[in-house]
Amino acid sequence: MAKPSKSDRRAVVDSIRKKQRGADRARGLAIVGVCAFVALLIVGLAAYQPVKDWWDTRKFNSIALASIGQSASVCQKITTVKADGNQQHVPTGQSVTYTTAPPAFGPHWNELGVAPVAMSRKFYSRDDRPALEALVHNLEHGYTLLWYDDTVSAAEINQIRAIGAKFPGDTNFRYKFIAVPWLPADAKSIGKNFPKGTHIAFTHWSAGGNGQTDTTKQVGAFQYCSGVSGAALKTFMTKYPYTDSPEPGVM
Repeated sequence: MAKPSKSDRRAVVDSIRKKQRGADRARGLAIVGVCAFVALLIVGLAAYQPVKDWWDTRKFNSIALASIGQSASVCQKITTVKADGNQQHVPTGQSVTYTTAPPAFGPHWNELGVAPVAMSRKFYSRDDRPALEALVHNLEHGYTLLWYDDTVSAAEINQIRAIGAKFPGDTNFRYKFIAVPWLPADAKSIGKNFPKGTHIAFTHWSAGGNGQTDTTKQVGAFQYCSGVSGAALKTFMTKYPYTDSPEPGVM
């Protein structure tokens, strides 16, 4: 049998190389396609929860704060406890054992960007809630905090999100409001929990009256509820506005 000519061998090699380049190109396109799919999946998953939250709470957009949730009758009477801890800063990261569940006053962290937490965000979940020591600094600045425990339903969570949306932005100090979870670990560390049958609490650090400068007059104000009540919250925040706090003029 005659040996293949040099040109024939070159043609075979060129054919093999061409097929290899085609295979490499196909693999490259496949990898790009998979990467693009994974990237789209990651973006989609990241966007899913915010979109779902918006969808679930959109029905409350045209509903007044006082009409969200149940009537004020689901809440107990407001109680107060003598407050302490004004301007008592502890190092960031140091734990403070508070005396009330949830806290309304006490020693707290003081670090820009950490404590107090930003006014722009109005709702925190169980997965990303700031430390109690940071939130107490917000209370000192006149915030009202709505706390919800781990028994509230998904529907109630939507109501709480919708309440937070009624206090938009970070320029109007009348909107100093944040909703945060009260965690089982909090109750364990303090040794106290919400009163039996209640799952929502409002807290505010009162100066003892608008314009009051005597620190001995400061109190923590508390209201506990068995369910979500925008009506009760509105009354609570009217009674205890941001101006009635130790340091109302700062964010």
